[in-house]
Amino acid sequence: MSVTIERLGHHGDGIAEGPVFAPLTLPGEIIGGDIIDGRIAAPKILTPSSDRVSPPCPHFKSCGGCSLQHASDSFVAAWKISVVETAIAAHGLAAPIRRILTSPPNSRRRATLAGRRTKKGALVGFHGRASSVLTEVPSCRVLHPDILALLPAFKELTMLGTTRKAEIAISVTASDSGVDIAVTGGKPIDLPLRQQLSAMMANHKIARLAWEGETIAQQWPPVQMVQGISVTPPPGAFFQATKAGETALVTAVTEVVGTSKSVIDLFAGCGTFALPLARNAEVHAVESVVDMLGALEAGWRLAKGLKKVSTETRDLYRRPMLHSELSRYDAIVIDPPRAGAEAQTAEIAQSDVARIASVSCNPVTFSRDAKMLVDAGFRLDWIDVIDQFRWSPHVELAAQFSKT
Repeated sequence: MSVTIERLGHHGDGIAEGPVFAPLTLPGEIIGGDIIDGRIAAPKILTPSSDRVSPPCPHFKSCGGCSLQHASDSFVAAWKISVVETAIAAHGLAAPIRRILTSPPNSRRRATLAGRRTKKGALVGFHGRASSVLTEVPSCRVLHPDILALLPAFKELTMLGTTRKAEIAISVTASDSGVDIAVTGGKPIDLPLRQQLSAMMANHKIARLAWEGETIAQQWPPVQMVQGISVTPPPGAFFQATKAGETALVTAVTEVVGTSKSVIDLFAGCGTFALPLARNAEVHAVESVVDMLGALEAGWRLAKGLKKVSTETRDLYRRPMLHSELSRYDAIVIDPPRAGAEAQTAEIAQSDVARIASVSCNPVTFSRDAKMLVDAGFRLDWIDVIDQFRWSPHVELAAQFSKT
């Protein structure tokens, strides 16, 4: 039977009346196919949308890394803006969406690949959509060239570090001094394996290799330049997915903070915001992961011309900063995980801080927390949409809240 796609869901699938879900479809398209459990797994496009384009990546049909390459860039940008608008409207909120900033192709510097041994060698790549099948991606249009250049090394690593029955996760981050690798799911590390992996690294531009959280070899520090400031994150640490995305977020946050002289950075990580802000303000950085704060502190000590940066190890979910503590600062920066920061936002709502820079990777939890701030007298001034995960349904944003 045929159905008409009415809209896209948050995961990028087309949705027809019913609802009936269909991957790789666009609003307005008439599609055919067998409906099984409310889903058309292999839709046939009977009437294509004018926004449909030829996917730029040859791996698109088999790889599960991207879900929107069949749509024009203008459509994807408008759709991601609408995702944010819909999320805030669900809480009775509205704000100007000033712009969407999309990272260019082949700029993703952080990704997790899967590796599996075969009878003849090894496979390294991404899983297909809703599948355990691995697809190799030598011509990937998302990954940074430094990562793509090391795909043969990742195969070698897989051959050395896993069994035929297991699959390893290879988290890779392209740094300014070489690729940083963190492996999970591999064989137990012993002296022979350690020596083999070290030899493999020496043949490639791999800065550091961590195995189940332990650094087993390092040729040189995997340095990241954060707006001109050198930082060496701990193995497997979170870092912004693209340099373009990082720049867009830092620019937005810096605009919100303005001329503030004292800033508190909540969920500070390795200092993506704290360190650049320290050029003009004293910053107190709060983070639950000790090693990430250690990297932030080391970056601050090595940098020149920065104002004081203090740090505090604190689980902001279990022990949020109290409104009385927050009121000491001129501005707040908050960048929580996908779950948002409900308890911490409740304390911010009671504070006297005039300006808040809010960064989020989940418009739904952002909107929930934004509602608390607006109800407490804050104004949601504007939102920038940041598309670091090009051709995926993932949406990030930066926003300004103010209180007069």
